[in-house]
Order: sequence, then C-alpha cells, then structure tokens
Amino acid sequence: MAHLTGTRVSMFNESFLNDNEHDSNAVLMELDKGLRSAKQGIQCEAIVRFPRLFEKYPFPILINSSFIKLAEFFVSGSNLLRFWVLRVCQQSENHLDKILNIDNFVRRIFMVMHSNDPVARALLLRTLGAVSRVIPEKPQVHHAIRRALDSHDTVEVEAAIYASSCFAAQSSSFAISMCAKISDMIESLQVPVPMKLLLIPVLRHMHHDANTAALVSKLCLELLPKYPAQSFVVAIINTLTQLSSRTLVGVPGQLNVLLEFMEDLRTPVRIQVLRSFNELAGKQSVNAWPKPAIGALISKFKLCRNGAEQFLFLSILLKLSECPLTCQQLLLEHREALLRLCVQCISKLDDYTTATQAMAVLSALVAFGAQKQLTQVDDILQIVNLHMEGVLLCTARRAECTRDLRRVLTYGIRITQANAEFGAEFIELVSNTLGDNVVYPPANAQLICEALVGLCEHFQLRKYAFSTAEGMDDDTAMETDQPAPLKVNPLLAQLPLILYKLKKVTESETDDQQLRTVEILSALICQTTMGCYLPQQVVQCFELCIERVNCWTLYRIARTASRYGHHYVAAHIYTKVSQIVISDHMHYFLVALAQISQAECILNYGLEYAYMRDNYAPREAPEPLLPLMKRLESASNLYQQALASMRACSSPQHPCSFQLEYLKIRAQFLQTLHLAVTVKNAQVIVPPPAIAGSLAQNSRDYLQKFGHVTNQLRKLVKSLKACEETYARLYKSSFDADNVTLEFLEVAEFQCALFAHIIESICYATPPEPPVFLTTGTHPETRYFAASCQRMEQMQKNLPQELPNAKTISNRHLDVIIALIEIITKTPLCLPRYFFQILQSTQIKLSVSPQPRSATEPVLVQSGSNLVIKVEGVLQHFSKQQKHFRRVDSVQLSLTSQLMSPRPVNELVKLPNNDTVTLNQIVKPQRDFLSGSFLLPISSGGQFQVTLETFVIDEHGITWCTGPKSSMVVRVMDDPSKPAAVQVASTSQAVSQTRRF
Repeated sequence: MAHLTGTRVSMFNESFLNDNEHDSNAVLMELDKGLRSAKQGIQCEAIVRFPRLFEKYPFPILINSSFIKLAEFFVSGSNLLRFWVLRVCQQSENHLDKILNIDNFVRRIFMVMHSNDPVARALLLRTLGAVSRVIPEKPQVHHAIRRALDSHDTVEVEAAIYASSCFAAQSSSFAISMCAKISDMIESLQVPVPMKLLLIPVLRHMHHDANTAALVSKLCLELLPKYPAQSFVVAIINTLTQLSSRTLVGVPGQLNVLLEFMEDLRTPVRIQVLRSFNELAGKQSVNAWPKPAIGALISKFKLCRNGAEQFLFLSILLKLSECPLTCQQLLLEHREALLRLCVQCISKLDDYTTATQAMAVLSALVAFGAQKQLTQVDDILQIVNLHMEGVLLCTARRAECTRDLRRVLTYGIRITQANAEFGAEFIELVSNTLGDNVVYPPANAQLICEALVGLCEHFQLRKYAFSTAEGMDDDTAMETDQPAPLKVNPLLAQLPLILYKLKKVTESETDDQQLRTVEILSALICQTTMGCYLPQQVVQCFELCIERVNCWTLYRIARTASRYGHHYVAAHIYTKVSQIVISDHMHYFLVALAQISQAECILNYGLEYAYMRDNYAPREAPEPLLPLMKRLESASNLYQQALASMRACSSPQHPCSFQLEYLKIRAQFLQTLHLAVTVKNAQVIVPPPAIAGSLAQNSRDYLQKFGHVTNQLRKLVKSLKACEETYARLYKSSFDADNVTLEFLEVAEFQCALFAHIIESICYATPPEPPVFLTTGTHPETRYFAASCQRMEQMQKNLPQELPNAKTISNRHLDVIIALIEIITKTPLCLPRYFFQILQSTQIKLSVSPQPRSATEPVLVQSGSNLVIKVEGVLQHFSKQQKHFRRVDSVQLSLTSQLMSPRPVNELVKLPNNDTVTLNQIVKPQRDFLSGSFLLPISSGGQFQVTLETFVIDEHGITWCTGPKSSMVVRVMDDPSKPAAVQVASTSQAVSQTRRF
C-alpha cells in the first residue's frame, strides 16, 4: 500500500537547484576532495561518481570544469585512474558536447601520447575514441591513431583499431583516408589473424562516400576467397551487409552473395547469412530488393538443416510480409511455395518456436490480404483456422513456450482486426482454452487473459463505432422510432465462463502471479460490460474478490472499474479500502474517489449508493427514485466534498494538480446542468412580462419577447463555453498525459461545445456554425463517450424546424434540453487514466540569473540601463513505457515585465505608456540542456514584476502550457542628480530599445 494513491509520483529530486542534501557546488567540492586524497581507492571512488553528478546537474559550466579536472588526473595519475576516466567518458556520452573548452580537454589528455608506457597510450586512444563525437575532425588525433596502428604492442594496436572504428563512424575524411591503410593491414602477412578479425568490422563505417563504399565492398569480396576460414567469412559477410544496408546501392549484389553462401555446409556461416538477410529485409533496405531475389530466397529453404535456421528463415519472410510491396508480391507470385513451406513447419509440433513463427507469417499475409480485400488469402485463412487450435493448446500448456504463445495470440488478434468472423471464432477458442480445467503455467494464463482483453477492445470499438441503421440515411433514421441495431460484442456470450475462471482463481491460493490474473480478468469483465448494468452475479463475484485479495489488488480493480464506468463496484471497493489504509494522504485520496463514484451512481441510476448497496437489482437497472434536479444537486454536493478530500490528500511532493483541476471542471459542468433544469422549471412559473414585446422591439432582439427564459438560456451558453475553455486549458497543460486521457478531454470539450451550440440554436436567431468533431475515439472508453455525443447530435434533430425570423421558445425546445441532460447524466463517466497514474514524466528545472540575495529583496538596477536575464534549464524525462507519448522538440521562454508601483505624477514631462514588456524566445534543448538570455529594457524608476514562463513545443509543433514559472521583483533606482530632461532622453532610449528587442 506504499503507493496506493497512484498519483503523480516523480522519480526525480524535486529540489533540483537547492538540494536538501547538497547543491552542485558542494557535491563537486566533495568529489574534488576525494580526487586529492592520497589513497588510490578513494580517488577511483570519486571518479566513478562523476556520471551520476552529470545526470543530476547537467549544466555546461559544471561538466566543463569536471572534465578539466579529470583530464589533469588522466595525465598525472596511474593507469587505473586513466581506466576509470575512460569509463566516465563512455558513460557520459550525452554530456560531452557540453564541454565548453573541448580543445583544452583534448590538449591535456593528449600529453599521454608521448608516454613510454604502451598501456597508457592505449587508454588514451580508447578515451579519444569515446569522445570522438565531439572531436571528429582533429588532424593530430587522426595522425596519432594512424601511427598507433603501426605499433609493435598488441594492446596499443587493439586500442587504435577501436579508436579507428569510433572516428570512422563520425568523420568522413578519416574514413576515406584510413580505407587504404586498413585494407593494407588486412592483406599484410605480418598482421596476425586475430588482429585482422578486429580490423574487418571497421570497414562497415566506410559508407560516407560512394566511391569509398564501392572500393570497400570490392575489397571484402576479394577477401572472401582468400580467407575461407569460418571466422573470416562470418566477419566479412556481416561487414558487407551493414555497408550495403547503409548505402542501399549494394543491396542487390549483397543478396546474390548471401544466396551463394546459403549452400555453405558450416552452420555458423548459414546462421550469419540468415541474420544478414533479416537485416536487409528491414524497412530501410527492403525496397531495394529485386523481384527475383524473393523467389530465389524461398527456394533455398530446403538448405535449412535445423529448427534454429528455419526460425531465422521464417523471420525473414515475416519481415518481408510487413512491407506492403513485398507482401503483395508474396501473395501474388509465391503463394503456393510459401504455403508448402509454412505447412511443413507447422506440422513439426516438436518444434513449437518454428511452428508459431510459421503461423505468424501466414497471419501477417491474411491480415494484409483482408485489409486489401484480396481473394488469394481464403485458402491461407483456412489453413490458419485448421492449425490455430492445435498450436494454441500445445503452447499454452508448456511453461517454456510463453514467447511462442504470445506470438500466436498477437497474430490472432491481428487477423481479428481485419476479419470479424475469424475474431468471433477466435474469441470462442481462447475462452474455451481459459475455461478448461487444465492448470496452465501462470505466465501463459496471464497471456490468454491479456489476449481476451485485446480482442474485447477491438469489438468494443466496433460496437460503438459511428454508424447509422443499415439501408437508411440519417434523416430517415431519425424520423422512425426504431433505434439503429446495436452491434454486440461476442465476448458477452463468454461472460459466464470468465466469471467462473475468476471465482476459481480467487478461491485458490493466490500468489503474485495469480493476483495479476485476477486483475486482468476483472478488467476484462469491466471492459466487456462497459455501458451495461452489472448483473448481481457479477457484483457477487467482485464481492468475493474483496474478501480474498489484498488491498493493492482491490485498488487496481476499483481503478479499472472507474475507468470503464462501473461506479457502484468502484465505490464499494474504495469505501472498503479507505477504512484500512494508514496514511492520511491515501485515506483522503480513496475517500475522494469513493465520493466521485457515489456521485456518478446517483447520476447514472437515480439512486443513492447506500440504497443500491442494500437493494441491488438482480438483472436490470431499477427506475430512478430521485428526480433530475435532485440527482444533479446531490452529485454536485458530492463532487464538492471530493474536491475538499483531494485537497486534503495533496502535498508539495504530490500536488494532484490534474485531479483537482478535473474535479473543479466536473463540478462546474454539473452546476451548469442544474442551471439548465432550473430554467426549464422556471418557464412555468415565470411567464414573459407584459412589456416583453416592447423590450424586444426596442432592443431589436426578436427572442426577447419570451422574457426570462431567453436571458437564462444565454447565460447557460456562457457557462457551457466557460467549461469548454477550461477543458481546453486542462488539455494544454497535460503534456505527460496518455493518449486515452487526451482523447477524453477532447471529447469532453466537444460535448460542452455541442451542448452550447444546441442551446444557441434555440435562444439566438442566427446561431454560429456547429463545432467540428476532431476525434471519434481510438479506445473503447473514449469511443463510448463519443457515441453519447453522437446521440446528442441526433437528438438535436427533434427541435422544431423554424425560420430565423419566426423562432419560438416553447416547452418542446426545453424538453429537448432535458433529454440531452438525461443522455449526459445516464452515460457512465469513464475516468481518464491520467487521473490515477502517470506513465511518463517531463520536468524542466530552471536557473534564472540574476537572483536577489533573499526571497524578500528585489534585484536592483540602475536607471537608464538594461537588465540582462540569463536562463538555464535542464529537461528530465522518465517513462514506464518503452516509447514516450510525446517528446520535447523545443522550449518557448516568455518573459513579462510589469510595473508594480505607480509612476510619479509629472505634468511637465509626459512619459510614454510602456509599463508592460513581453519578450519571447524559442530555444532547442541540446542533450536535455537549454539556455537563453533576454535584454530587458527598463523605462523609468519604480518596481517591476518580472515573470518567466516556460512552454513546451513537441515534435508536431504543438505548444503545451506545462513548463515552470519563475518570478522576481526588480527595483529601478532613479538618479536624483540628473535633471528631468536627461531622464526623458534615457526613457526614449529605452523605448527605442524596446522596439529593437
């Protein structure tokens, strides 16, 4: 329960510039003290701590001074110290370009080249290779490496080869100049064979120039018959492949070479050939394949002599099937041979890895053919149907076949996305596998459950897709009372089986892996029944989980229920767990979640949570006992209580800013809906006054003749637009939010805009254009939310069709508004994921200078001068996923200076009105470090509030308002010895500088 709240937990030190333990200078002084120690062990310990210092304080001035210190110890220290300095350079590659005086650093360490110790020279060469990215064109370094290649010491020559490889990858001039030298060394009889094997991989970097690349390729091809040993052939083939993949021109020739060596009798050579084929089948070089090469490759399958080679061969075909061009060629020209090949591999059930890889190839072909509606995949689909069950059952029962089972399930889902009929059968197959009484390995059971979740997500997206009734257009569909036929998720038919499995796992002895299975099955049930009333047997199954599993698992189940709109289950679990936790922050967070869920229960069902807990309906949702006005009022009160509880659980370490802002918007939106119901009720008791017609005629507003209701509806429009703007601001501030959360905020913003537009079409003679829906949702919960907006658009068509100059506001109009509110309140709210957990964190730590001596003192500036403000910052990234949702491309710095104290009244001298100055600058981070400077003009004496705001710009050019904000007070001192005219001159000068900057 240590992290039960799931709120935004930062993995970084919050006090970056003023660390509670040490600041950067104190840490550097401590390391410097260790470097000056007389004990070599303490010196080594101090050196190895430098990479962590660079990660924590990646400022150029600190990194520059640190590397200069390390260079001194590299020159004067022992070889052991030089070795650890080399490790620091290798581990700090991202910070090398922050060395301000790189020439000084290189000049200092280069003194070791004159040493008589070959090991010291070797360590220097490796250090130069480690920093080659920032010194690629140093002639003296190039010369030193060339000279070291002629050394008689093996250690120095190996270090020179390593440095040659590093510099050849960075410098085209070095690669071209060293080509002849390396080729001579490879062909020389005096160079030993192990050294030649180290020299051959250096040639893979000779791709900067077309002529050089062709020369190197010719050299390697000439070396193949001269050095037929296995190690040489493997190294040369690997070098040729990497060279061809970078130049692309040599891909056809390299394919011919690989096809020839497929007939080699040595297994390592064939494996290297297959790996080279696999590399050339990548996205960058697959388009350079000639047409005959694919057929020639398939014909070589019979040369594969074991399962490992067959697996690599099938991996090549799988990569080729990922490219549309080669996949279509495989289907149209090589389908028969490919089928025979894959069936042969699938039939060998003693090798499940090869069998599942063959299934993956066939599945990729079927998925592509189904998307392109090709008839050539029908027989392939039959083969997949025939063998899918056998492969699935065989791999599911073996713990060592987890990766093979994942491959089968992944490509089964891929076919489902292209063929719904196959998906329905595949769901039944996987569900029956899960429902068997066979005890599967825990990892395999989790994979089967996760596959069902993926299948359920696909069919839920199809279920709530935007479509009208088949065979009818939009207008006809709205005129009839019959709703459009609903698409059914086939996983609903398997719900009893899933409940049985969940009960069985819960009642057994639960370890960590079993608890994970319980969480996945609970998420599957919540996702399958999204938008439906949970039957009593499902609720009883969750109550069984409450009695058996621990609190952390219960919280995760409740969190999933909140994300899919099952708020009764969520409220039940949150209330239970909140009574057990020890920490006050966790308690208040869970209490807030329980109050949110109780409020949504009232909105969805019209019943209090306590009443539902005592009288839960077995099958269908009961009729609401509370009227709409009372529902909205009770829900608003609970949201206000949740807001207070969320404030109680927030702290400086966990501010809960997104949660608090979201709760404010939701409470504001519910109060706006409450106002709309009040307008409907007030229409009956507040008729238009007798002078309404005269008021309408005088104001030239025709709809004013309907009196109070017109103004109230227009007030309602303003409130809805305020909610829309607040959602837009929250969206702009959620840079680290996942895609589901951003889609949710987009749909919520559109819902407010759509509701405001519908009311505008009632209370205004000429309403504006309707809002444009930019997203339909790519996840089940957001698409379900978007489907409710579509129902609102269809409900708008029930408004009376009237001319602009003959509009009325009647009960029929307000009944449509009430119907829209019913749609909004009865659609279960799916809380966004970002409300509970953060998957990536991006923070900007700023250092602004000058800084006042203390927080209460201002920065003093002489009158008539400009203030130079220097900004340095560091980007810090953290992500639980392999890929970030979005990355920082550039940062916008916005500096605003505003006069705080009023100007002295001077009737003789009229100073220009230049109290506020705004300066903007866009900077690009270099290796997560950014710097910028402003020249702020000061027009006259007084105190100014200077504020620096930071905006993040992602790779798509979208600006996010997520950066930190810093402010300071600047006091400009007037010079009493100067006359007023001089002050006016200096002021005009400052004004001209304002125009310039």
